[in-house]
Amino acid sequence: MRLHRNLCFAVIDGILEVFNDGNYADKVIQSLLKRDKRWGSRDRGFVAETTYDIVRWKRLYAEIAEVKEPFSRDDAWRLFAVWATLKGIKLPDWKYFEGTPTRKIKGRFDEASKTRKIKESIPDWIDELGVKELGESLWSKELSKQNEQADVILRTNILKTTKKDLQLKLQSEEIETIEIEGYPLALKLVERANVFKTEAFKMGWFEVQDASSQLVAEYLDVQPGMKVVDACAGAGGKTLHLSALMQNKGSLIAMDIYESKLKKLKIRARRNGAHNIDLRVIESTKPIKKLKAKADRLLIDAPCSGLGVLRRNPDSKWKLEPEFLDKIRGTQQHILQDYSKMLKPGGKMVYATCSVLPSENQEQVATFLTSEAGQNFKLLKDKSILAHKSSYDGFYMALLEKTIS
Repeated sequence: MRLHRNLCFAVIDGILEVFNDGNYADKVIQSLLKRDKRWGSRDRGFVAETTYDIVRWKRLYAEIAEVKEPFSRDDAWRLFAVWATLKGIKLPDWKYFEGTPTRKIKGRFDEASKTRKIKESIPDWIDELGVKELGESLWSKELSKQNEQADVILRTNILKTTKKDLQLKLQSEEIETIEIEGYPLALKLVERANVFKTEAFKMGWFEVQDASSQLVAEYLDVQPGMKVVDACAGAGGKTLHLSALMQNKGSLIAMDIYESKLKKLKIRARRNGAHNIDLRVIESTKPIKKLKAKADRLLIDAPCSGLGVLRRNPDSKWKLEPEFLDKIRGTQQHILQDYSKMLKPGGKMVYATCSVLPSENQEQVATFLTSEAGQNFKLLKDKSILAHKSSYDGFYMALLEKTIS
């Protein structure tokens, strides 16, 4: 591979924005890719994947490069040199790479790889937490898998097409996909591509959604004509899936505390042809009280640490703080106890997170069931998905039923 200056400069700028300015990697990369309209798909792929790679392996690369945050521009070039050397890419004769100890880099890598938290590039406290909650062996396997690049998975929008027709349409646009056993609406891209530019996307034939995430709406067991509430809808990936499963029949109420996210959902719903969605911003307790005992089905896709989706958001492990985790556990329990009041007797509810920690998952459900708010609920089943076992995102989902007293 031959390195090109303008692409490398973009990566260096991106690294500094993520690490020194605290900006989110996905937003930084979106901005970088708009720099030069002449860049082709390979150029754009290099910028995005290299930036994500260096963000993912920050601790390991910084250890090898012997640099510390905040990174200077020279430090960023040293991180880049480590990345290139470990990838087997010959460094060009540029001033930024003068004196790069190529042989030493490989030796330092071997030494650093003896310690898991450095090898897998994770903060000490998250490593200790993972061991405490999952055990040494399970956590090591999960951490290793979370450092692999995630596949691009599509969910067929059955309001507009079938999986087979979507596959053929994408094939006509030179995008090859394969089916995934056990995931009825999923297609996996054979090679990474910008699917958002396809005619199939503009027609609303699919959404990009990880395979594990696609299981959540299915778990809720919705039927056409029901009154369904998605209480933490966000930008609405699971809301749109629920609408499709309901065949656009019945009432689907998408709620969130962020109006900006619901506005994105409105745009996506229009493209998807999902017409049974009613958007409601949670600005006070009123929207919850108005729906007391009204919902046949309730989805609580709770805010969480995101430790099941580090493959997609590698910068989040550097932004997480122990205090946030303590706070979010309190928020999860509050949401469970408060929002569950919207469910009618005989109704079913799913509590879900994209975390692999039992303290955010099974333990939250157990606490809820022993509380006053959860006394009329029973756990029907739950499912814990680990990335190293499924090859997809880490997720948890629990199906509960409100008993008829």
